[in-house]
Amino acid sequence: MTQDFNTKKNIQNWWANNPMTYGTTHGQTKFEEEAHSLGTKEFFDRLDQEFYSWNQPLHGKRPFDRLFPYEEYKKGRVLEIGCGLGTMLMNWAKVGADCTGVDLNPTSVEQTQKRFKIHGLNGTVRLEDANHLPFRDNEFDYVYSWGVLHHSPNLEISIKELFRVLKPGGGFGIMLYNRHSLQQWYMTDFVEGFIHNESQWLSPLELNSRYGDGHREEGNPHTWPITKEEGLNYIIPFSQDSGVKILGTDIEASSRLIMPGIGKFVPKFIVKALARRLGWSLWFYGHKSS
Repeated sequence: MTQDFNTKKNIQNWWANNPMTYGTTHGQTKFEEEAHSLGTKEFFDRLDQEFYSWNQPLHGKRPFDRLFPYEEYKKGRVLEIGCGLGTMLMNWAKVGADCTGVDLNPTSVEQTQKRFKIHGLNGTVRLEDANHLPFRDNEFDYVYSWGVLHHSPNLEISIKELFRVLKPGGGFGIMLYNRHSLQQWYMTDFVEGFIHNESQWLSPLELNSRYGDGHREEGNPHTWPITKEEGLNYIIPFSQDSGVKILGTDIEASSRLIMPGIGKFVPKFIVKALARRLGWSLWFYGHKSS
């Protein structure tokens, strides 16, 4: 119990000091052209611009509407587990959903509250642990989490909690890092683990954490990508129609990094084929069984 508590405190403190700003350096508010003050409208607008650009194929008329069923749940209760700095939760609030966001990181909670105030949006943002959500059973119509729960040392418990608070028939979406991705195989396993011989000194968990988010700042306390099969094994007991997509929005940038000077000339059909198979993000989706 003490070890689990200490691990969570380390995770909480690290992310409080290194929030997901999408700046040129992880956790900082400097972008290529200039720096912005944390918590200002200019900062949130620039963060959103960068985040959206990383995920361009997922946008239609509204950001991420190729993933999120906004129309189906725009009058429902929506929960985001791990709200970060509030970009996705803001978009749900803009369509009229009754939004709640939770995060283990106090910086995320404070900044998301500031974002909602700046934009005149309604929503509840709370400091909470995904392993122990303070909500009743079957309380929300739609629950999602984006790029967060692979940083939890108790992923299975977090997923159980997600489904506990989701209504029967309600929808869900969970993005987790893909262990069978080009990013993982090349950057972490090959370059760092093999070429730099880091796997001699670090366990697989330590290697992924060290070279996951914040790798330029010596990594974060806990990152563990999963496989499609592992994720579905967690989810299928709660959902009869669950599915998974590989989101390869990272592939174009990764190919340019792997093949400097050549990667930009890789034909689009090859990039798309790689994205469908070796993308860095797994998107699990479906409905809770009735």
